[in-house]
Amino acid sequence: MASFNFAAWPPQLTPEQLEALTLAANNIRALAWITIPSTFPITIQYPTTHTNHRDPCPPLTHSRALPPGLQSVYNVLYARVAMDTQFLDTADEFTGTLWRGWKKIREHSVVQPLHLGLFRSDYMLHAAEDRLALKQVEFNTISSSFGPLSERAAAMHRNILASTSYFSASPHLTADNFPENNTTSGLAEGLAKAHEAYGVRDARILFVVQPNERNVFDQRWLEYELLEKHQIHVVRQTLADLAVSASLDPSTQALTITIPSPTNPSPYEISTIYFRASYTPSDFPSPSYYETRFLLERSRAIKCPSLPLQLAGGKKVQEALTRPGVLERFLSNECAKWGTRALDLTAHAADIRATWMGMWALDSEDADIAAALDHLPVSGQGQGNAPPGTRLAHLKAPSLVLKPQREGGGNNVYREAIPTFLDALPAEEREAWIAMEMIETPRGVSGYLVRASPSSSGTDNASTEKKVVRAEVISELGFFGYALFGEGEVVEREVGWLVRTKGTESNEGGVAAGFSVLDSVVLV
Repeated sequence: MASFNFAAWPPQLTPEQLEALTLAANNIRALAWITIPSTFPITIQYPTTHTNHRDPCPPLTHSRALPPGLQSVYNVLYARVAMDTQFLDTADEFTGTLWRGWKKIREHSVVQPLHLGLFRSDYMLHAAEDRLALKQVEFNTISSSFGPLSERAAAMHRNILASTSYFSASPHLTADNFPENNTTSGLAEGLAKAHEAYGVRDARILFVVQPNERNVFDQRWLEYELLEKHQIHVVRQTLADLAVSASLDPSTQALTITIPSPTNPSPYEISTIYFRASYTPSDFPSPSYYETRFLLERSRAIKCPSLPLQLAGGKKVQEALTRPGVLERFLSNECAKWGTRALDLTAHAADIRATWMGMWALDSEDADIAAALDHLPVSGQGQGNAPPGTRLAHLKAPSLVLKPQREGGGNNVYREAIPTFLDALPAEEREAWIAMEMIETPRGVSGYLVRASPSSSGTDNASTEKKVVRAEVISELGFFGYALFGEGEVVEREVGWLVRTKGTESNEGGVAAGFSVLDSVVLV
């Protein structure tokens, strides 16, 4: 891999060839609903690459870039973390309102022992000492999005290959090198298993969504898969809707949704609650929204995720797992009351740790963190009384990213911006942040990006034009999986993958937030 010529990719294409590929991609995206609603009375298509990003390290588990079964180990690991109340109480008290609400619920009684997680573990290539390795960016336990649209982005690339052969621009662009991606059926399977475990065939699955949801089509594909393949109906509601429509049976705690409609009789009993909202403070504009979230948690419906599983996905938990012995305890055969399918968890501890960059808490007083300060220059101004974790982050800022307890992108602080941020950060807020070593991605990798942008004519705000850009890029790989778990067996499976590509000028990686584009892979 050290001899790979990054500058040789992507293959050269003429302007006419680029125009033909762009037209093919636009047609397929429209047909496949790879689209995003805008505030205008049209749809603006998601930008995607229209030649695959060539990853110099084949990035799918079956290609052995990661050890086989690693996503399954992560599925079980986070299931076990979510079941360890004492650990979450120690690691997550700072998360405030959600944590206190969950604590109050469990003090009274938890009526549904099962939890469902639809997970996504994200990785980027790290180049160090002439070696490449996949390093984990984060593990997502709530609203793990873009599975269905990523599947369709991969299908789009295969279709373009079949119709154009990419003009024979590269010998690597062959059907055997375009892997299948069946994420939609896998994620729907996880939801269907939770529905089946609930035991009421005519119940429905509730999708809790954000108002004016921009990522609606990614969710609709799951809805259609559930109906067509599993005969399960879906109800879509915002937290504001649910404040009016949701109620609990006082004797059974069954959740019912009442929606006045001449075509759909209700109320509906809910078997499973799939949260595509409630992961950011903006989802809770007033205290009443928290009360609605807690009402859902108290119900007998299976939550995806439950509050403890949502808390388990926090950055502080990710950091806590890196501490000596913590991961090994969760992967030991004795640390939980349930088993797994034929999967040797203990043997994978080293593999899991190999995917992690160094990280620590800003409020850390750990002796190893304090010792690391002895090998660095004198701390920056204003940090002399700060905890060792904050002082170390101040000194190593050019190689770090700071992460808070937030999801959805756009919340991190990077490199040169860190010292000023730390100087202004109130001491009581330090415990909500971790410092993580930056993943240093290989440079010189390029791709063709197709973006939709407003027309420059100025005559029609709704019109768009497609622009092809050749740019130096960075790609992020995600693996999807699900786990249905409780006090018995863990039912889990790896179910698909995602690739997002962005320009090197961007630190953030969210597609819906506008930082990156959907992509797929060529196996080399």
